[in-house]
Amino acid sequence: MLNNEKIEELCNISKRVRKNIIEMIAEAGSGHPGGSLSCADILVALYFHVMKVDPQNPGWEDRDRFVLSKGHAAPAIYAVLAEKGFFPVDELKTLRKIDSKLQGHPDMKKTPGIDMTTGSLGQGISAAVGMALAGKLDKKDYRVYAILGDGELQEGQVWEAAMAAAHYKLDNLTIFLDHNHLQIDGPVKEVMSPEDVSEKFKAFNWNVININGHDFYQIIDAVEKAKNFKEKPTAIIAETIKGKGVSFMENQVDWHGKAPSKEQAKEALNNLI
Repeated sequence: MLNNEKIEELCNISKRVRKNIIEMIAEAGSGHPGGSLSCADILVALYFHVMKVDPQNPGWEDRDRFVLSKGHAAPAIYAVLAEKGFFPVDELKTLRKIDSKLQGHPDMKKTPGIDMTTGSLGQGISAAVGMALAGKLDKKDYRVYAILGDGELQEGQVWEAAMAAAHYKLDNLTIFLDHNHLQIDGPVKEVMSPEDVSEKFKAFNWNVININGHDFYQIIDAVEKAKNFKEKPTAIIAETIKGKGVSFMENQVDWHGKAPSKEQAKEALNNLI
């Protein structure tokens, strides 16, 4: 049940997740803080309220599936999985280190709770479409979720996958667009504009819902609407802030793929108290 107490719980989890994102990237000396922070609330909502998962049995056949199509935001999914109990929180400090389970992009063969290896933009949504189609063919009731970046929409493969999802009426598939409007080279609209993204997904015969991607009520309400919408996949266009929660990182393209120094990390953590 979603009430004020549950919302407060989710907010507190998000705060811990954001702190861990900052600490692990600072420790590694490399990583992608901006886009990890922007999608943190969506991931927290999925793993702590929406999805059927079992940290003690990551390969559970009937679990819901999740694909981080924007794989460079790996610190966000690692922090959430650790918080959920898939592996110890202390392991987050091994990010990007040799022999660590937590590499720069998610690896389904190394990391408990990762359902698909991702990193090359555009491929994750294709895998999610395959998972959803398999669920339909196997008559399973699990659902498949994915998060895409808005710069990722510049990849043609995204639209091939979108076309296939609509063709096969994959109403068990819900994607979130982490619409923070920035990519590594600058504002998305200046690099190669995919707008109007809502109208594009509608044109590909998707159900489209527009939300504030940092509002738990809106995130969870959108997921519930997606569950009840039949014969079309759903795209939830989530307006987000790159670097959300850290004042000097918010809406700053420089923090797409740069680690904070020890001093900057300390300042960032003070922001998140």
